[in-house]
Amino acid sequence: MSIDPQTIENALQILEEEVVPAQGCTEPIAIAFVAAKAREFLPPDETVQKMVVRVSGNIIKNVKSVVVPGSGGMVGIEVAAAMGLLYGDASRDMMVISGITEAQMEEVRQWMRENLIEVIHENTPINLYVTVELHTEKSCISVEIKHLHTNITKITRNKEVVLEQPCNDGVFNTPAEQRQKLSVRLIYDIAQSIDIERVRPLLEQVIRYNSEIAREGLSGNWGVNIGRVIEEHIAEGFYGDDVRNHAAAFAAAGSDARMSGCALPVMTTSGSGNQGMAASLALIDYADRMGLDEENLMRALFFSHLTTVHIKTRVGRLSAYCGVICSAAAVAGALCFINDKDFETVSHAIANTLGDVSGIICDGAKASCAMKISTTIYAAFDSYVLATHGKYLHGGDGIVAHDIEETLDYIGRLAQDGMRTTDEVIIDIMNGNKGARS
Repeated sequence: MSIDPQTIENALQILEEEVVPAQGCTEPIAIAFVAAKAREFLPPDETVQKMVVRVSGNIIKNVKSVVVPGSGGMVGIEVAAAMGLLYGDASRDMMVISGITEAQMEEVRQWMRENLIEVIHENTPINLYVTVELHTEKSCISVEIKHLHTNITKITRNKEVVLEQPCNDGVFNTPAEQRQKLSVRLIYDIAQSIDIERVRPLLEQVIRYNSEIAREGLSGNWGVNIGRVIEEHIAEGFYGDDVRNHAAAFAAAGSDARMSGCALPVMTTSGSGNQGMAASLALIDYADRMGLDEENLMRALFFSHLTTVHIKTRVGRLSAYCGVICSAAAVAGALCFINDKDFETVSHAIANTLGDVSGIICDGAKASCAMKISTTIYAAFDSYVLATHGKYLHGGDGIVAHDIEETLDYIGRLAQDGMRTTDEVIIDIMNGNKGARS
């Protein structure tokens, strides 16, 4: 079908805005970014005596248990903020602390021992919220982000507003209405026809970065090492030597390394490295084992990443709905796409996945994220196989509708409305509140 050139340009811009490099889990990196940005407004002759970090519950959830890269194995809001304050480079966005050395890290630890860092759980309906306040003898600097990891919405110096802008301004050039025009059908059609040279540099970076950290996860001792364990059990005969098992292992291995503090960068999707790896690594491994050419792989990756963005836009940046479900659903569709299946089969594969694993919760960034990736990638392959054999969930089967876009609307409602209390309970548990037993 003929597609308006401006529609293609908008889709490309969305992809380029949403698929970006980051080092480490994006929530502690966001805290480091805000702290580094606050330091830029600090008079050079003044010394910070106290740092106050105000964060939403979902930030607490996603920082509490994940290792900050370059920290020597440390976890938590305080170390991320201190690293950003002392040695972060906010101009590098989500790579803000990628240049920190071991010697500098020792200075960070010393600073933390000598200075006060106060963390406050802010009572806000905004899931992604961070404010860092720097206090000296003479000054108070405050920088705030909302909704997106580098979306600065307010900066104050001694209570004087330096910058203030609406929450939806800043990091994205594509207006919301352009994102709302996306559909699985449109993404499918663009993926089939786009000049691959338009996306080659970005997708080559996806393949290079994400494959490198996955190989590290397979070879090193990271987290629960589910990726390496699956591969070892393939060799021992416990798992079959097939593309499904290898793809799940490769995708999970990247998360094994990343959640445990590996300093290698990844290409994120919709603000998440785990989503970016889940959307790409299974397809990369599958294409390699099946001997598929690079162009077919890149078209499938284009479809997978942009479909992940499309689904995740409905779910929201942070929620109790595990984000890699969105990526796995996109992978199921991409497996159909890369094997030249029609749009209906692609849609059924996506809906099969969402109907299967949508009950998986997000209880924060940590080692078990890799397990969730392997689980959802297995589901993606199962959903693909079922769809190609004409077996699929029908409209009215639970949260699955007759139309794929309506199904995605239901997923959004489930994540944003239905799981709001779930999210509150998860955060309460992670904050150490035992609650009452019935």
